Amino acid sequence: MYYLLKLFPEITIKSRSVRRQMTRCLVGNIRNVLRPLGEAIDVQGGWDALKVLVPAEAEPDWYREIQETLCDIPGVHEVQCVEEVPFVSFEDTTARLLPVWRDAIAGRTFRITVKRRGVHDFTSEQLERHLGRALLDAAPDAKVRLKEPDVDVRVDVVESRLRMVRQRWPGLGGYPMGLQGQALTLISGGYDSPVAAWKMMRRGIKTHFLFFELGGAGHEAAVREVAHHLWHRYSRSHRVKFIAVPFEGVVAELQRSIPDGLIGVALKRMMVRAASRIATRARIPMLVTGDAIAQVSSQSLTNLVLMDEASDVPILRPLIAEDKQTIIDTARQIGTAPFAENMPEVCGAVSQRPNTQARHDKVSAAEENFDFSVLDDAVQRAMQTRSDQLLEQVHTAEPELEVVTDLQAAANDSAVSVIDIRPPAEREAAPLSLSQVECLEIPFFELQSRAGALPDDRRYLLYCAQGVMSRMQAMHLHDRGLTHFGVYREG
Repeated sequence: MYYLLKLFPEITIKSRSVRRQMTRCLVGNIRNVLRPLGEAIDVQGGWDALKVLVPAEAEPDWYREIQETLCDIPGVHEVQCVEEVPFVSFEDTTARLLPVWRDAIAGRTFRITVKRRGVHDFTSEQLERHLGRALLDAAPDAKVRLKEPDVDVRVDVVESRLRMVRQRWPGLGGYPMGLQGQALTLISGGYDSPVAAWKMMRRGIKTHFLFFELGGAGHEAAVREVAHHLWHRYSRSHRVKFIAVPFEGVVAELQRSIPDGLIGVALKRMMVRAASRIATRARIPMLVTGDAIAQVSSQSLTNLVLMDEASDVPILRPLIAEDKQTIIDTARQIGTAPFAENMPEVCGAVSQRPNTQARHDKVSAAEENFDFSVLDDAVQRAMQTRSDQLLEQVHTAEPELEVVTDLQAAANDSAVSVIDIRPPAEREAAPLSLSQVECLEIPFFELQSRAGALPDDRRYLLYCAQGVMSRMQAMHLHDRGLTHFGVYREG
C-alpha cells in the first residue's frame, strides 16, 4: 500500500511549465515535512498525482500521523490510501474489493467509480456494474446511489495495474508553500489574525508572524503557542520568523499625546508603521492583517484607509468581507479556536470612546504631538525567534496570582494598597471610591516602569474595570520577580 496525493485542481489547469514547477515544489515540501517521521519514506512526483511510499512494517499510529500530516500540506487536494497490484480479471478484483468495502457500505448508499487508462477489452461501466452487483450481494441492506452517495468506492485500472482506493481523506488544497512569495502577518492570538495567516499559508505564501507586546509575558507566551500551532501544522516545510515588538512604551506615549477618541486608530497606525519598517528590513514585500469591515471600531472603511497610509508596503486583508461566525467556524476547523477562547483582548483597554470615522486632518494633527523616538526604540528592540524554537520560551505554568474581592478582610490581614491602572479618562468617568485601603492611581502604561520603586513591605492589588488588563499586568510583574502584586475585583 501507499498514499496517492491528488493535486489541487487549480494546479492542474496551469500551463505545463507552471504545473511542473508547482509539482516539483510540492514534492520538496512533502519531503521536508515527512523527513522527521522516517528516512525510509519515499516521495515520488507525477503529472496527475504524487506517491508517498512507506515501509510495510510499522505501528498503526505511525501511519495515522503520516496521513494527518499529508492532509495539512498546502497543494494537496485529496489523500488516498491505495493498494496496487497487477490487474488479472473481474473476479480477482471482486475478491480484493469485498473484504475492504463490505462492512463500510452496510446500511448505506454507495456507488462504484472506475477510471481506466490504457487499452482494455472492457469498459469502465462494465466493471462498475460487475463490482456493484457483487457488493450488493455481499451487503443486501446497502443501496446504489449515483449522486452524492454515502460511500464512493474508487477503482482505477492503469494499463495492466489495478489501483484500489482503500480510504480517502480531503486535503488542505491551495498552492505549494513558498512559490507565491512571503508575507508578514500581524498576529494577536484572537480568532481573526490566525485565520488570516492560515488563508495566506493555504495559498502558498510563506507567512512570518509579527506580535506587538501589550499585555506582558503571559500574553506573548499564548500568542507564541498559536503561531507555533499554525506553523507546525500547516507550513513546517519552511522555517519562518516570529518577531515580538515591545509596544507598551508606545501605548504610554499615545495615552500622553493623543486624544482618547483617536488612540485606537493611532495605535493601529503605529503598529502598521512599525510592521512596515520591519518588513522592509527583512525584505518581506507585504503585510497581512485580520481586519474585517466594520467588525470593530478601528475597522471601518475610513479607518482602514488611514492605516494603509501609514505603511510603505501593501497590506493584504484576506478576511475583509467575512462574517464573524464564518471566521470562528474556520478557527475551529484549523485548530486555533481553543487559543482564541482563552486569549485576552488587550486593545479594548486602550481607548474608551473610539472614533469609527476618524478624520485624516485630526489624526495627523494629533500625531504631531507624538514622540516618534519611542516608536523607533520599540522597532529597534524587536526580538526575533525561529519558528522551530517558539515553544522554548513559553512558560508552562502561569504564576499564582492573589485575587481579592473583600478588601476589608485583606486589609485586616496585612498592609494593602489598591492601584487603579485605568487610563485617566476612564478613571474620571467612573471614579473608584475606596474607604478601606489606600488607593493609588498609576495607569497601566506607566505601571511597569514605576512598580519597582514602590515599597515591597505591602501588597498591591491592581484594578481595572474588566479585570483583563489588571491580570496581565500582575503576571508581567510576577515574571520580573515582583510577587507582592495581585488583582482586586469588585465583589
